[in-house]
Amino acid sequence: MELPVLTRTLAAQILQSETDYLTSRIQSILERKGNPEGVEIARFGNAAAFYIRTMPWALFNSVKGLSDEDSDQLEAILQFYRSRDRAFQIDIDPVRSGSRLFTALAEKGLHQTGFHSVLYGLPKQEPPASQSNIKITEITQPSEFDSFAEIHCLGSGMPLSAKPHFMNNNIGLLNRPGWKLFLATLDDVPAGVAVMHISGSIASCTLAATAPEYRNRGIQTALIQRRLYEAHFAGCQLVAAQASFGSTSQNNLERAGFQIAWTRSVWG
Repeated sequence: MELPVLTRTLAAQILQSETDYLTSRIQSILERKGNPEGVEIARFGNAAAFYIRTMPWALFNSVKGLSDEDSDQLEAILQFYRSRDRAFQIDIDPVRSGSRLFTALAEKGLHQTGFHSVLYGLPKQEPPASQSNIKITEITQPSEFDSFAEIHCLGSGMPLSAKPHFMNNNIGLLNRPGWKLFLATLDDVPAGVAVMHISGSIASCTLAATAPEYRNRGIQTALIQRRLYEAHFAGCQLVAAQASFGSTSQNNLERAGFQIAWTRSVWG
């Protein structure tokens, strides 16, 4: 099976799969008793705006799916974040965007701040063959989540004291419809984690982290291959992913057969 040519219809499906998984992930945090992190998800036309009071990072305070026809929603979006005193980013994709939206962004004083790669690839029918000292297991029980939270924390560059934060705000993905979580061990030592989300016929590689001392050992390559196989097993037709432009993550994905669908511009 060959990777399909990227059409506007396919691009819209890839973009929707990303919006679906981010909405589900942030919704899982909102559903914690009492909403302690102060999560809000607002709709502005076709766009979804995410805000988490205790998490100032761009991923959790971003706007997805903005299109030309939503240009008149920009002022309401700006007010949404201004009233919460929060910096934010708007992801601008080639799908349904054009001069009308670009003009509106400039008129509101916004400017481009960066680029981000969106990639797509095919599921793999063959079971992954990784190094003999790397083992991948699916995390299905709360008792198995401790290692996931620790690796995610350290792999994100946070001190181990932040581990409870990662535990509380990610355990909602465990056994949540559409989600699969994986742990990689190197010589039987927990070393890396990865997550995938399935939305319709598209699986998304959504999160990956490796403990710093185990990087450059093939961990993430093995986790990518496992998710490609799981996507096939789930009946998906395509696998999508996002990565910082030119990053090691993008390199790993391309080596696994992904190709760039488009380069997103990030505005703020």
